[in-house]
Parts: sequence; structure tokens; C-alpha cells
Amino acid sequence: MGNPTRGTTNPNRLRRVDRWIADGPETSRALRAAADPLVVDLGYGASPVTTVELARRLRRTHPRVRVLGLEIDQERVAAAATSADPPRLEFRRGGFELAGTRPTVVRAFNVLRQYGEDDVAAAWRTMLDRLAPGGILVEGTCDEIGRLCSWVTLSAEGPLSLTLSCKVSALVRPSTVAERLPKALIHRNVPGERIHTFMSTVDECWAAAAPHRAYGARARWLATVELLAARGWPVRSRPARLRLGELTVDWSAVAPR
Repeated sequence: MGNPTRGTTNPNRLRRVDRWIADGPETSRALRAAADPLVVDLGYGASPVTTVELARRLRRTHPRVRVLGLEIDQERVAAAATSADPPRLEFRRGGFELAGTRPTVVRAFNVLRQYGEDDVAAAWRTMLDRLAPGGILVEGTCDEIGRLCSWVTLSAEGPLSLTLSCKVSALVRPSTVAERLPKALIHRNVPGERIHTFMSTVDECWAAAAPHRAYGARARWLATVELLAARGWPVRSRPARLRLGELTVDWSAVAPR
């Protein structure tokens, strides 16, 4: 179910979301609780490199995990089969129906960006209905080299949170990440929508934290998030993840009106 992705990818492009899947509270909890944890990488593209990287990164903290890369294009699946280097990694043809599997975690990155906003809810529901009990869907997008990323974390009940992740040393202003918002939000970044208010407020806090740049970009980022939380925004991020350039807030704070 679905359309073939454009296929473009680069090595190390998805390192930020990989760290989240390996160590994020919802995903790591689900992987540890599962008897036979399966992670599906949906729509890996013309090259399986990011699926291979995901398998290797997960193995460091979750050695029991199996990883399955899914693509609609059979030629891509056949080509990827020769790249199944790490153990417990395989590739199969499949789409939003997840090839009949019941995964613990699904990573769907740069997949829905080619669809219309009206298609998002149905795609989410199709994948969520096929998760194992307690499973998690991580759906988002990023730039070509993985310096600007955002994703929505969802459970069977629906969206839980929005995460922004960026290389803060290269950041002009946080709202630059808006060009890589998930499809559910990218067209909503206009006045009157929660996501626009959020991104504008993060920019205001970034500007207010400018004196901290004397101590480095990371210090300014941490001060920005502290100011954001002081304004009442529901920041979920742990300090260790903030230092990675991540910012996670409750979905209800940014959901489309």
C-alpha cells in the first residue's frame, strides 16, 4: 500500500532519529518490553544504507532487535538483499500495511512528504493498526545531510509528541527547521496555527538567549529551551537529549486546529 519513494538518501542522514529510537523513552521502553522486538524501516529508498546503519546502532543498546527494511519497488528490495550485513537484518517488499508484520517500532522517514496532507491520517492509522501491542510509530522528515530533522512519535492512541532536532552550531534560528516539518504540520506553519505560534516563540527565546552564545551554540540552545519552558510550553526533553540539539513537546501544543 502506497507509492514508491523518490529514493534519494545519504549515509548518516538519519542518525538523529536513530538515536531517538535507540534511547527515546517511548521507543526504548517498547523495545525492552517486547519478547521478540522488530523494527521496521519503511521506504528506505534506492540504497539500504540508512537501514543498515539503523540495525547497527540499535544493536549497541538493544541486541535482541530484528530490523526489516520495506520498499514497494521490488528492484530496490533485490538490490538491498546483498547488503544484509549485520545479523537479524532483512529486506522485503511492503508498504503501509508493513508486509503483514507486527513490529514494535516503525521508522517512516521522508515517506509522507510526497503525499498530500489529507493522506496523512489514513497512512498513520494503517501503520498504527498493524503495530504490536505497545508499539510506536516514528514518522518525520529531514534535510539531505541530516542536520535539520523533525518527527512525530505516535502510539496506537495517536500522536504523542513532536521532536525537532538540529545541529545547533549551524543554526541561524530554530524556525529554519520548519522547512522540514512532518507533512501533518508543514502546511500549518501559518498565523493562527499552534505550530506557527510554537516556532515563533522558539525564535523569540533564541533571540533572548543571544548573550549565551559567548559560551557556545549549545549553551545558547539550552538557554533557549529553558526560556521556552518558563513560558509554559510542555517541554518533554531530558537534559541529555537537549544537549544533542533535540527539543520535544507534547503533540497537543502543536496539533493542527
